Amino acid sequence: MEEKARQLVARLAATPDSAVRDLPFVHRALTVPLLSAASAALRLTLLLSRLRPRRDLPVPVVSVGNLTWGGNGKTPMVDFLARSFHRLGMSPLILTRGYAGGDEPKMLRRRLSDTSAKIGVGANRAAVASSMLRKYGYIHHSKTFCAEKKPSSTSKLESGIIGVAILDDGMQHWSLLRDVEIVMVNGLAPWGNTHFIPRGPMREPLSALGRADIVVIHNADLASELQLKAIRSTIEDNAATCSMFYSRLAPSHIFEAKQPLRKLPLNVLNDKIVLCVSAIGCPNAFIHTVREMGPLKIDRMDFSDHHFFNAH
Repeated sequence: MEEKARQLVARLAATPDSAVRDLPFVHRALTVPLLSAASAALRLTLLLSRLRPRRDLPVPVVSVGNLTWGGNGKTPMVDFLARSFHRLGMSPLILTRGYAGGDEPKMLRRRLSDTSAKIGVGANRAAVASSMLRKYGYIHHSKTFCAEKKPSSTSKLESGIIGVAILDDGMQHWSLLRDVEIVMVNGLAPWGNTHFIPRGPMREPLSALGRADIVVIHNADLASELQLKAIRSTIEDNAATCSMFYSRLAPSHIFEAKQPLRKLPLNVLNDKIVLCVSAIGCPNAFIHTVREMGPLKIDRMDFSDHHFFNAH
């Protein structure tokens, strides 16, 4: 029942105002007005949250966030940044809230087990950061930092001393100041119907792009040039000084669910019948990626983002 309700909200959140008249009467008369009222309440809560005091960490903070819910490539970007900082000799601390069943922190721990990355989980990320910095120690950098200022001694990296913090899903998390704001945008569905959650997918208005230092358009390879041009135009209208980049999904291997460390080549799917089961924000991009691997046939089961699967 809960899953059906979440899927209904997702469908309505993708429905533009011009198509509301085509919805069943109960949704037009009751569901959509209720969602709109909830959107207004959420927006007020967001505005009030910005009045709270903000803390400054003694290490640089890079925030990875977005304006809409799900499917924007935040988690792959956090993974990419953590590995990049590790290679530069800076041990990263990932601060994440850990939604639903905590699937993303578990995945990041598994993915980054061969790096110096630390993962702190908790709704109060300022408190989690303070605890982790006390536990592992930190390297104090100046406010402006670059790769040339990375620690020269590998002993600092090996000892796990934290050199940078990555704020996962941090754009609307106001308790921490940040040095760099990275905003992820889904190239296939950048702004949805432009309404606020739960009537639409928006967490903040488009004007919030003005806070971005970097905007990354994800799934850019699946969007048309016309779509990308429209997205770029919207970003430029709201964040003229930020840098823009493109990203795409590029799988490296497959692993068995019960043996995640056992890597299998992508060609194991060649000429196979594949069932794609997902609980992510943009399942169409996932299906496209699997299709490129050469299976004979694909069937799919799409669940709502962060759906909790019972092991029994």
